[in-house]
Amino acid sequence: MAEIRVKICGLRTEADVAAAASAGVAYIGLVFFAKSPRNLELPQARLLALAAPVGLAKVALTVDADDATLDAITEAMPLDMLQLHGHESPDRVAEVRARYGLPVMKAVGVADEGDLAATFDYSLVADQLLIDAKPPKDAALPGGNGLAFDWRLVAQRRWLRPWMLAGGLTPENVAEAIRLTNARQVDVSSGVESAPGIKDHARMAAFVRTARV
Repeated sequence: MAEIRVKICGLRTEADVAAAASAGVAYIGLVFFAKSPRNLELPQARLLALAAPVGLAKVALTVDADDATLDAITEAMPLDMLQLHGHESPDRVAEVRARYGLPVMKAVGVADEGDLAATFDYSLVADQLLIDAKPPKDAALPGGNGLAFDWRLVAQRRWLRPWMLAGGLTPENVAEAIRLTNARQVDVSSGVESAPGIKDHARMAAFVRTARV
């Protein structure tokens, strides 16, 4: 069975990057969304991207970003993937993928069975899908809220593209989430923090260890 690939999102310091690399994660997520406590300015993000060792995929997370914003991000640092975490349409996903020549991961929020219908159209244009918990209507953030959805909704799902499970994952529940969904990739942000935007390096390592048990 293939090894579980882990993405840790919302890193903010070079020490976070070093801890992620040491833990053996496959991807790190750099957040570009002003409302998030994990938001990065371009100079700071560039330092983190350059600090990442070869083989550690650098993912830029944006929310309904326009071309000017994406131009600035992609020109400022080396990246391996763009993560679109807003209300981007399938056409917009295809447009971004063509414009920047980078793989694109599209996040889809799920609260019930009906939310999964959108995943088919996105699977035709994105390189990967991120199946995340749908945020509450009054939430300030589209992700990173520490909320899970009913994992049984995706237990028997198969998509045309690789997919990643997100939403409320922690070192304490990730093994059960993988068991229920058969996910081969998992994403965590708030579940390995001591406070919003502050990564706990011990919890990061514990998450990776538990995911691979």
